[in-house]
Amino acid sequence: MSRTVKSARSQHSTQRRKVRGDLASAALELFATKGYEATTVDEIAATAGVARRTFFRHFRSKEEAIFPDHDDTLERVEAVLRGAPAQENPIDTVCRGIKEVMRMYAASPSLSVARYRLTREVPALREREIASVSRYERLFTRYLLARYDDHSHLGDEPLLAEVAASAVVTAHNHVLRRWLRSDGQGDVESALDHAFTIVRRAFGDLPSAAGQRPPAARATTDGEVLVTVARTDAPLPEVMRAIERALDQRG
Repeated sequence: MSRTVKSARSQHSTQRRKVRGDLASAALELFATKGYEATTVDEIAATAGVARRTFFRHFRSKEEAIFPDHDDTLERVEAVLRGAPAQENPIDTVCRGIKEVMRMYAASPSLSVARYRLTREVPALREREIASVSRYERLFTRYLLARYDDHSHLGDEPLLAEVAASAVVTAHNHVLRRWLRSDGQGDVESALDHAFTIVRRAFGDLPSAAGQRPPAARATTDGEVLVTVARTDAPLPEVMRAIERALDQRG
């Protein structure tokens, strides 16, 4: 590919991100001041300084407009999975992948906090957010299923892949919510790394397609799935201690 073509594509991508960002900011501002139901697509486009047809080139609906980065982030996550070293623990790869999502939120703390507050108030926006998150979970489930040994757990590989993917996403979302509730303050990446340490202890020893057990995780009984219960508003240290106690009792 020539430098000219690469440069043109880069400029197009930059312009696309700018327009999507402007539309997202306009939508968020109008939703906060006028209310979600009272805001129209035409008003969002006008506030962003673009035509109505431009809005629909970037978003299918007004609720989609305040989540402008998920498509690009999903591509970056997929790139992490595709480029993972063959011998890397699949759980480690998935944890690295979802860090791209956290970085998306952490790149604009004030915007992320404002969006979080708004999604708590508007069911349609909350549903849109859930749909966006589910895309990552499905991607991770497919990746893990492809990496696990066939018949290593008596046909339970699909279940284990889905549960492990859900654990990574849940750990990420728990840390993210706590960070957003604290107005985007604190070292969110360190908190995320700590949460992933617990996930790795529970799922990091599942056999991969390469037929090797990652040495960092403690071996557990084949086919065993750890289940523990905690309040959704429980502090992260409390959740981690509950999981650690369950692991200790099991070992």
